[in-house]
Amino acid sequence: MMKKWLIWIWVIVLCVSLVVPVAAAASQIRIVVNGEKVDFPDAPPYIDRQSNRTMVPARFVSEKLGAKMEWNKDSNQVAFSMPNRTILVTIGQNNAKAANGETITLDTPAVIKNNRVMIPLRLIGELFQAQVEWDAQHRLAVVTTPPKIPKGTWIWDSRIIENDRDRILGFASEHDVNAIYLHMNRDIAPKVYADFIRSAKERKIRVEALAGRPDWGLKSKQDQIKAFMAWVRQYNASVKSEERFAGLHFDIEPYLLAEWDANNRMILENWLHNLRFIEQEAKGSGLEIALDVPFWLHNVKVPDTEYSFSAWLLEKFDSLVIMDYRNHALGKDGIVANAQAMLKEASALGKSLIIAVETARSLEGDRVSFYSKNPNFMDQELQTAHRELSQHAGYAGMAIHDYRSWVAMVGSSE
Repeated sequence: MMKKWLIWIWVIVLCVSLVVPVAAAASQIRIVVNGEKVDFPDAPPYIDRQSNRTMVPARFVSEKLGAKMEWNKDSNQVAFSMPNRTILVTIGQNNAKAANGETITLDTPAVIKNNRVMIPLRLIGELFQAQVEWDAQHRLAVVTTPPKIPKGTWIWDSRIIENDRDRILGFASEHDVNAIYLHMNRDIAPKVYADFIRSAKERKIRVEALAGRPDWGLKSKQDQIKAFMAWVRQYNASVKSEERFAGLHFDIEPYLLAEWDANNRMILENWLHNLRFIEQEAKGSGLEIALDVPFWLHNVKVPDTEYSFSAWLLEKFDSLVIMDYRNHALGKDGIVANAQAMLKEASALGKSLIIAVETARSLEGDRVSFYSKNPNFMDQELQTAHRELSQHAGYAGMAIHDYRSWVAMVGSSE
């Protein structure tokens, strides 16, 4: 009889030993970020009993989401820094502060637990404009951050690459820039270009040689176009492959000339003539050709045809950058609406279209530039536009005009 009791006791102990780990595992909170499960070996997430909010290690934000994190023991604060935003979180307080004075209300304060700073998971949504979903049944938190938008930017004063190379490329990397349109200045030593392009390529940033003026739409200025293209070809031939310009980027805007209204047909014919010249000169160079164009160019017809000027350009060149200078994504005359017609052309022709926005001061109205807006507002509008525009096969990302005004806008918000 005694033996039977002992056997039953051992069975019960064995069952408990098997069930407890399973129950403990079942109670663990799981977090998935952009489809990838996150492990927490030192400080696991937990649910705050008072607020019923999920708390996660602050270090998780920097390690898994890319924000820089600094702990200040004296002020009892942790600072999270992103490209466009810095937020200070004070232990025990329900308000987080952005560097620009903005206040973020937290329903659960940050705390220190087991020598680890723990913050509410919902704060990540504020930090990264991320979507946070909680599945109570499976104790699962799903975090989805906005997609990165590939961006280009213009550098018109190319002299800055000599002394500010690391700062320029650091800013570009932080803001997902994959292309720099660098104005060609013959007074700059080829070695300076070579060092900059090589460093940019190491960061997976392509550099295009930028040039152009409104009067480059006139036949009489064709010699200037020829000289620019010859210089780039000669430069590329004299340096290593990793130091070469990836393409030629033309900013020719003859519609800014007085003759555009007075003698429109003549200007169009001259512009077409020079564009054919660019196409011919570029053959065999290995250089891609991109052109900056206004978003309304599809309304302009090639003389004596019903064919749009923008479709004609897309047939002949690699990509167009639409100067879609509006500071709102949706609605009439918004970024998305203005890009639709040319995006359909690009998709049909198998070519690329980049959508550009403005950050410099504009005299054309308060809906043109992001100049007076907060960088976070611009990011949200670009995310909205990117989500809508990504439905088109011809969409190839966005561009910000220009580097100097963009940096100034970001700097003024910090």
